[in-house]
Amino acid sequence: MPQKTLIVTDSHTGKRLDMFIQHHEAYSSRNRIQAFIKDGLALVNGKPEKPSYKVRAGDTVTLELPERKVREVLPENIPLHVVFEDDHMVVLNKPPGLVVHPAPGNYTGTLVNALLYHYGSLPTSGKGATDKEGGGRERAGIVHRLDKDTSGVIVVARTEQALKALTKQFKDRVVQKKYVALVMGVIKKGSGTIDAAIGRHVKERKKISVHTASPREAVSLFKVKERFKKATLVEVEIKTGRTHQIRVHMAHLGYPVLGDRVYGGAKAATLGALAFDRQMLHAESLSLLHPVTGTPLTFIAPPPADMLDAIDHLRRGA
Repeated sequence: MPQKTLIVTDSHTGKRLDMFIQHHEAYSSRNRIQAFIKDGLALVNGKPEKPSYKVRAGDTVTLELPERKVREVLPENIPLHVVFEDDHMVVLNKPPGLVVHPAPGNYTGTLVNALLYHYGSLPTSGKGATDKEGGGRERAGIVHRLDKDTSGVIVVARTEQALKALTKQFKDRVVQKKYVALVMGVIKKGSGTIDAAIGRHVKERKKISVHTASPREAVSLFKVKERFKKATLVEVEIKTGRTHQIRVHMAHLGYPVLGDRVYGGAKAATLGALAFDRQMLHAESLSLLHPVTGTPLTFIAPPPADMLDAIDHLRRGA
């Protein structure tokens, strides 16, 4: 079994052992974590403890994580909207509703399933492995991701060299990512910077929040593109690539993304006669250096029909 070691910091002192572990293993249920602890798969300073044990700063928590069952990811004939492609990479305009890579509950119908069908073997790491060698096939070619219901530009590596180069560009923040979003309310400022660290919510582990015990730097720049009666169309450039960053930042500012029930609540699902079944967020452009030639490139993808229809209704005073 793979082992993971966690060191308790001051911010987690006094937290129950099971809750502390769940903070770091957010997608495992509390019942499953408690079972791990009772089975002796989670030790504190080398000794078994109860799930209710209150951790202290400096404690070393060692986890023996059961091997994840690897499920074969199969090619599927799912249409792709190609913006650009060559022998090294492919740039796509991902539609809303398409999950990027397989995971529990979504092993079929994903972007990776489609990529394997259209492009065959794709690299899975910067160390020479390809999807044919197993282990990581569910992330074949993936350099970055978009939420299921966020549409827009996404780049995929077709070779190991491209994967290494593109991954480094994202890590070094060379890539420029701009989104457009329809948000609730009328933003009076023409532009601004949201500099608010985010991380897992202290209580709701599947949500990201500024209220977190494990903050990570997150910076978003927004610019108003168009104002409507009760909504605003904004362009947002993210300087960091945190999970749900734009959605969390705009909600934190008081202007949640329309259609985003997670961070905007039920009120974000409708606006007058308009109803939204997903967050109105679209990755409009991506600028990077070609992974082989180093040529600066910018890729642009227009918003999907549902977002364009919403903008049209808002312009007509809906």
